[in-house]
Amino acid sequence: MSTVRSNPVSVEKQVLFRVGSQFWNIRVNFKKFAGLVDIGSHMSLIQLRNGNFLIINPVILTDHSRSEVDCLTENGTTIEAVIGVHPFHTLAFPSFYKIYPNAKYYGTPRHLRRLKQIPWAGSLDDCQIRRKWEPEVEMRIPAGAEFVNPLPESSNHFVSVFVFHRPSRTLHVDDTIVYGDHPSFLLKLIGFKHGTMAFHPSIKGSGLYPTVEAPSQFRSWMEKILNDWNFDNICCAHSGVKMGGAHELVSQLVNAAESLFTKLSEKNGKKTATNDVSDDNQPNLNVTDNECG
Repeated sequence: MSTVRSNPVSVEKQVLFRVGSQFWNIRVNFKKFAGLVDIGSHMSLIQLRNGNFLIINPVILTDHSRSEVDCLTENGTTIEAVIGVHPFHTLAFPSFYKIYPNAKYYGTPRHLRRLKQIPWAGSLDDCQIRRKWEPEVEMRIPAGAEFVNPLPESSNHFVSVFVFHRPSRTLHVDDTIVYGDHPSFLLKLIGFKHGTMAFHPSIKGSGLYPTVEAPSQFRSWMEKILNDWNFDNICCAHSGVKMGGAHELVSQLVNAAESLFTKLSEKNGKKTATNDVSDDNQPNLNVTDNECG
């Protein structure tokens, strides 16, 4: 596993944490595998210059965290939009919509397919939606990977929309980049350590397209992110916050993964040559148990 090390900041769960100017993050528990592994999740709140708020990746709120959100957003009246940036972070949307029904809701194509009870205002697959809050907030979809219909759903949780808040120099990322904050014993067994930053494990499987070009396309996309966005902080769903020095740490991660990108390209080339490319028409489309947030 290509990883780099640095210490995450300690953040209490279900408490509004100020990451930077006009940017807050809430960490929550999220347990998988019969409750044995807590992979964590998060929600970010961004206050725009007009005073309104964007909610990125809503979570299920406790009474305490809801009171904090209500206090910050004037009981939800200043929430301009609620945005789902990861196809498999869907579970909190119904309860969040019940609490804050007057905001506009945006999601990935999978959000729109699965949660039909929510009157969606648009899909992040639409570049005009992603550009709606620029230049304050920029959103981009990784290259070299499937965003509209990632398969197989049980394992391909690689892609998430990257959200950059320019005033606070903060990057919100869900599963694509993992940053370990006291990982559980089982996560340690597969290589995650406290303060470790890595790409989501599915990068080695179904995360990227099974083509020769996909690994280099993703690497080039990451390099452009590093060139265009001078972020200093990063909030990762699974499962920590890096305050300061995040840009350098992500740059180190991309460089450390160079040999992995090469190996993936070579492996994909062999599969293509033998027509040994897996069929992604999986039967488990939109199955509830595949959610990870």
